[in-house]
This record gives sequence, C-alpha cells and structure tokens, in this order.
Amino acid sequence: MLKRPFILAGFFLCLFIHAQAQDAVITDLKKEAEKAIKKDPADTIPKVWKKGGAFNLNVNQGSLSNWSAGGDKFSFSLNAYINLYAFYKTDKHSWDNSLDLNYGIVQTTSLGRRKSSDRIDMVSKYGFAMSKKVNVASLFNLRSQFANGYNYSKNAQGVDTPTLTSRSFQPTYIILSQGFDYRPKDNFSLFFSPITAKWIIVTDIGIKRLYGVDSGKNARSEFGAFLSANYTAKLGKKFTYKTKLDLFSNYKKEPKNIDVYWTNAITAKITKYINFTFNVDMIYDNDTKNVEPGKGPAPQWLQLMGIGFAYKFGTNKGG
Repeated sequence: MLKRPFILAGFFLCLFIHAQAQDAVITDLKKEAEKAIKKDPADTIPKVWKKGGAFNLNVNQGSLSNWSAGGDKFSFSLNAYINLYAFYKTDKHSWDNSLDLNYGIVQTTSLGRRKSSDRIDMVSKYGFAMSKKVNVASLFNLRSQFANGYNYSKNAQGVDTPTLTSRSFQPTYIILSQGFDYRPKDNFSLFFSPITAKWIIVTDIGIKRLYGVDSGKNARSEFGAFLSANYTAKLGKKFTYKTKLDLFSNYKKEPKNIDVYWTNAITAKITKYINFTFNVDMIYDNDTKNVEPGKGPAPQWLQLMGIGFAYKFGTNKGG
C-alpha cells in the first residue's frame, strides 16, 4: 500500500517537470518570434520617388474716382503659377519630370481684358549613370500655351485693334533628344545632344506663316543640336534664383541662327505664405515672324513682378 503514494507522487512530479519544460520551450519560441518580427533598419526599402511642387498667386487691383492726376478708373491683374515635379532615383537609373504652368490676365477700363502671361512647359528626362556626374540621357520637352494670343495696334481712328498671333496649343513646340547629362552638383545640370528632333505644330491656317509652317502642312520639323542648362542658387536666407537656358541649332537650315529659350526667376520669401517674385523670359527663333509688320525676327521679352500668396508642397514615397 505504501507503493501507491510514491507512484502518484512520482507521476505528479513528472507532470510538473514536463509542464516546466513546455513553458521554457514556449518562452524560447516567443523570443525567437519577436526577433523575427523586429524590423532591421538595414532591410528598409529606400525611397526612390521625390514629389512636390509650388503654387504662386499674385493679385493687384486699383480704382480711381475724380482723381485729378488721371488714370484708368479700374484696373485688375492676376497671375498664377504652378510648378510640379516628380524625381526618381535608384541604382544607376534616374527619371526627372517637371511641369511649369503660368497664366495671367490684366483688365483696365480703357483697354479691356488682355492676356499678360501664358506658358506650358513640360520636361521629362531619363538617365543612366556612366559615372558619378555623367548620365546617358533621353529628353522630351513640350512647350505651348493655354489661350489665344493677340497683338494690339492702333487703327486710323486711334483705336486698339487686335490681331491673332496664337491659339490654344498653337504653336506647340516638341523636342525629342538623345545625349549626355552632366551633373556636378545638385543645383546644376547641363544636357547636351548632337542628335535632336524638333517640331513646331500649327494647324490654324491663319497663323502658320508666323511660325514658318507651310500652308499645306500642320508642322515644321527640324533636326540639329540641343543644349539645356538648369541652375538654382540661394542668395542669402530669403532669396532664390532659378534659371533655365535652352539652345537649339538647326542642321538643315542656317545652323548659325541659334534658337534661344531663356527663363529667369527670383523669389524672395517675405513670410511663410507671402513671396515676392520677379520673372524675365526671353525667346528668339529666326523662323518666328515679328509681331510688328515689316520688321524682321527679334527677341521676345516677358517681364513679370508681383507680391502674392505662395505655397510649397511635397511628398516622398517608396517606389
């Protein structure tokens, strides 16, 4: 009879030891699972997309009543600018995309409503790294405008008469280029291509001649060399200067007459949401007629200055 208690005690002791062993195994498994779930910073996927943009809106308004110094009774101007970008970078591959949109109007009592600025400029550039500073690159550029444009001249009665000079998306300039992209610093790039195709698209028969497009065609094609330089600089804590210079030489016709597209912008940050902006653009194309009848080709100039609302935005997403 004494054997039974010893047997039962031995049985419960074995159960206790087995349970403790199971607890130890389960604890070890939990620790291993926690190690497996824990994120290793070295295994994180790098963010390869950089996206964002900037929006600026300048508004000016004035009115006069019984003002002895004279002037228009009412004047109003509005200029809106938006820049969007999406940059991709991983290993030896890069893909830069930017879109600049600009539109402005001015309205006065004496002159009515007129367009003061109008631009669409889209650039897409893919690069494959040959070295740390040089890429083999392909570039696509589309440049045009939103609305009809007019040149104003006075008739025999001294009244301003509008003459149509452009339409919505007419002309549209398209460049397709293969070359080399040199980037010694983040704020400077120089793209050069000896192999570039360029098209000037105009379908309206009334304005084709202004851009050298034959009446029986909807576009004029050119083939030549292309250079594009982009530079951005911080001028102190408040000022930023940004410039873009595009040069094109047509192998097929008068290669010494270089087409020029040059934009300059100075921005001064006044407050978080208020900026001062000053823009100067210059365009020269020997095949584009002068808006003044009887005069030869000449540089086209655009100057804008204003103070208004500014907002920047940007996101980084893994690709």
